[in-house]
Amino acid sequence: MKLTSINTAVAFALISVGLSQTAYTKTPSTNNVQLIQEVAVLRSQGPRGLEKFLNTHAQELKNPSPQMREALDKLCQQRDCYASKLYWYTDLEQAKAAAKASNKPILSLRLLGNLDQDLSCANSRFFRVSLYPNKEISQFLRDRYILHWQSVRPVPKVTVDFGDGRKLERTLTGNSIHYILDNSGEPVDAIPGLYGPQAFLRQLVAGEKAVKEYTNSQDVVRAGFLREYHRKQLASTQRQWGADLAKLGIKNLPRLVEMSDDNQTPNAAVAGTLAVTKMRVESPLLRNITSATNNQAALQDITDSATWQRIAQLYTKDAKLDNNSVALIGSKRFQADNLNNLQRVVGNFELAIALDTVRNEYTLHSKIHQWFMQGNETNDVSALNEKVYSELFLTPSSDPWLGLMSSESYSAIDNDGIRK
Repeated sequence: MKLTSINTAVAFALISVGLSQTAYTKTPSTNNVQLIQEVAVLRSQGPRGLEKFLNTHAQELKNPSPQMREALDKLCQQRDCYASKLYWYTDLEQAKAAAKASNKPILSLRLLGNLDQDLSCANSRFFRVSLYPNKEISQFLRDRYILHWQSVRPVPKVTVDFGDGRKLERTLTGNSIHYILDNSGEPVDAIPGLYGPQAFLRQLVAGEKAVKEYTNSQDVVRAGFLREYHRKQLASTQRQWGADLAKLGIKNLPRLVEMSDDNQTPNAAVAGTLAVTKMRVESPLLRNITSATNNQAALQDITDSATWQRIAQLYTKDAKLDNNSVALIGSKRFQADNLNNLQRVVGNFELAIALDTVRNEYTLHSKIHQWFMQGNETNDVSALNEKVYSELFLTPSSDPWLGLMSSESYSAIDNDGIRK
């Protein structure tokens, strides 16, 4: 894919970020104690409290200080809220009450770690830079959904100490999923893993429509609504899959990714490859802490597929990041004078997102459609989430080590390196 040059607006945004270290020292800022008190009051007021904060501090938020960003993150319960301006409930009952009062569906995110922390699981971090700050998505979510997130379990972290004062801190394994719920908290659909912005937006639009139709349906129709809805969705997915292969001149369907053997605890390296963008961050670490002989056949089967790469090329527009997302990425890693490197990183990220999008839709979402058709533990979000993490993400709650510990390999470290 030929990378286009970064929009001038993004360049100016990055320059602003580069100068902000000195700029906000000259800008009068609200007393930190006052900010904390204000956030405590406005948090209890829900999205309206966030709007009040944004209006009150509109001038300061044009170039927010670290203290202002931290206060806003606490109010929103989301890291980098200054870029997304989204309010998230962390209590599902409160989210359901807000959904009933506003007659809106709920978008419930499940992740490893916490959404308001820098080191939540990789996919949730990617949501924060590629999806939530996106102008169209952010506006649609504020207008049409009640947002909620819940941590499934802490995210594993690893620190590499280079011995010379330098340390590299990253997270390992862990995937994320957005559930689309009606205002009573019943699942209607789910969006597994990372999707491109436009593909994600289409899922949100379809999900809102499905919730409305489901809510308005009568008892007899309602009983079979979700089964029929997901049957149609799966049929549509299968038609699109066939059309994509036809465009590539492929007549015989290649075998899709198989899920894990029910009798085998999934390996962290295999689970890590289910999300391409996440894998690129984590795989160098996983290769060095996981036995090279474990599940290599499964790794090869999942990752080395030229067909997936070719299909992903058909969906590069869906993965295109908008200026807001590019500016946020730049503020986290790049100085304003290093735009060429930023452009390469963004281009590679978009390619990985496109690959994630098609794999998630064809292999994971299609499986979820099948579960809804069968009524297979889909009427309760907790039970459905348990099933997703066990059978789709290969990180079951029954494995406290998330595949990072093997009882069959030898480490030559006391107690296998387990420290308490």
